[in-house]
Amino acid sequence: MAVGKEIRLKIASIKNTQKITRAMEMVAASKMRKTQDRMLATRPYSKKVAQIITHLSTANPEYRHPYTIERPVQQVGILVVSSDRGLCGGLNANMFRLALRKIREWSDTSIGVSLGVIGQKGTSFFSSSGANVVAQVSKLGDKPHLQDIIGVIKVMLDDYTAGKTDEVYLLYNEFVNTMTQKPRLVRLLPVSPTELTEREGKGQWDYIYEPDAKVVLDQLLVRYVESLVFQGLVENSACEQAARMVAMKSASDNAGKIINELQLIYNKARQAAITQEIAEIVGGAAAV
Repeated sequence: MAVGKEIRLKIASIKNTQKITRAMEMVAASKMRKTQDRMLATRPYSKKVAQIITHLSTANPEYRHPYTIERPVQQVGILVVSSDRGLCGGLNANMFRLALRKIREWSDTSIGVSLGVIGQKGTSFFSSSGANVVAQVSKLGDKPHLQDIIGVIKVMLDDYTAGKTDEVYLLYNEFVNTMTQKPRLVRLLPVSPTELTEREGKGQWDYIYEPDAKVVLDQLLVRYVESLVFQGLVENSACEQAARMVAMKSASDNAGKIINELQLIYNKARQAAITQEIAEIVGGAAAV
C-alpha cells in the first residue's frame, strides 16, 4: 500500500523531529534557570551604580564630564543586544522591528544612526539590511563575560567622545517572566538626572572626590555604561532561553497534533484498502 507507506514515513519523520524539540525544550529550561540566577545576581550592582550616577548627575563638582553634557542631536548610536542562535520564537524579530522603526523615525528628522551589534543574529540582520554597523561581536556562548563586549562598548564610547555621535542608546530584550519578554530601548549617554526616590530625598547631592572629580568620574561613568550593557546582555540571555523553551514546547505540541492527524488519515486509508480487497475477493467468488 504505497499511500500507507508514505504516510508512515511522514509520521516517523515528525516523531523524530518531536524528540529533538522536546530535548531542546528541556535543555533550554535548564539553561533558563541558570541564566535567571545570573541575571538576578547582577542586578544589585547595576542598580547601585545607577543610583550613584544619579546622585553625581545632580551634584555640582568642579569638573563636568562630557558624558553628562547635553548637545544637539545629529547622530545617534545604538548598542543592539541579540542572540547568537535562533529557534527562540519572535524574540529577535520583535527587537529588530523596534530598531527599524526608531531608525526610520530618526532618519525622517535627518538624524544619522550607527550601530554596535552584539550577537550573530543581529549582525546578520543589520548587515543585510544596509545599516551602518560600526562594531560587532558574536559567539559569546551561554555564559558571556564583560571582557567579551568591551571592544564594542569602547567603539561606541570613543565615537561619542569624539563627537561622531550625540546620543548612545541600548536596545535589548527585558525579562518580565517566562512567558513575556519585551524589547526595551534605554538611553545610555548623555547621562541625565533622574528623580530620586522619596526615601533618598530630593535634595542636592555631592561627594568628596579622591583623588579628584575628573579621575573619579572618568572611571565611574565608563563602569556605569559597561554595567548597563552587561546587564542588558545577561537579561537578553535569560530571555533567549525562556523564549526557546516556549517555542520548542509549542513545536512539540504542534508535532503531536500533526502526528494524530496523519495517524487518522493512515487508518482511513488502510481501512479503505482492506474494504476494497474484500470487495474484490467477494466479487471474484461470485463470478466463479
